[in-house]
Amino acid sequence: MSSSNERSHEPQERGTDDAILDAAAELIVQLGVGRAQLAEIARRAGVSRPTVYRRWPDVRAVIGALLTREIAATRDAVRLTGTDRAAFVDGVVEVAVRLRDHPVLGALLRSTDSDTLFEYVVDRLGTSQRGLLEALRAGIVQGQQHGSIRAGEPVELAAMVLLIAQSTVQSHRMVAPVLPEAAWRRELARALDGYLAP
Repeated sequence: MSSSNERSHEPQERGTDDAILDAAAELIVQLGVGRAQLAEIARRAGVSRPTVYRRWPDVRAVIGALLTREIAATRDAVRLTGTDRAAFVDGVVEVAVRLRDHPVLGALLRSTDSDTLFEYVVDRLGTSQRGLLEALRAGIVQGQQHGSIRAGEPVELAAMVLLIAQSTVQSHRMVAPVLPEAAWRRELARALDGYLAP
């Protein structure tokens, strides 16, 4: 009996979590990271503040969970594995473009709250980045088996691919006047292809 009760609560729990994260995303995009308050997130989600606190201790934790969800969804929407280096590089560039253009990540990158930016994008290897690393590692292994990606420890190559793509995403606005969209994609692909070539 208890197992059926547990199962009946799972979709509701996931629905509440998603409602809270959706509200946080809306607030961050509309008002910016610095103005996201837990009370307003709860109000927009249609839940009480204690409901949010039972899941996350503060706004920073909500933002972390939101980024994990959004980055994982972006990663899962693009195939990072393929039989060869070209397919893998195309997948990495597509993920980079989608993350670069993501409204929540964009708001974080534009934020004047440098602590938030550093904590979730630069300073630590979080859940979302670990998920990206694993997906990149798997794609690199496949490319190595195909013979189109050079030899090397796959997780080390994946970490460098992540650094190349992440820094390109973070700095895209700065170089946009001299590196328009088509060139941005082309040069990121060339950098990754050259790094991974045997």
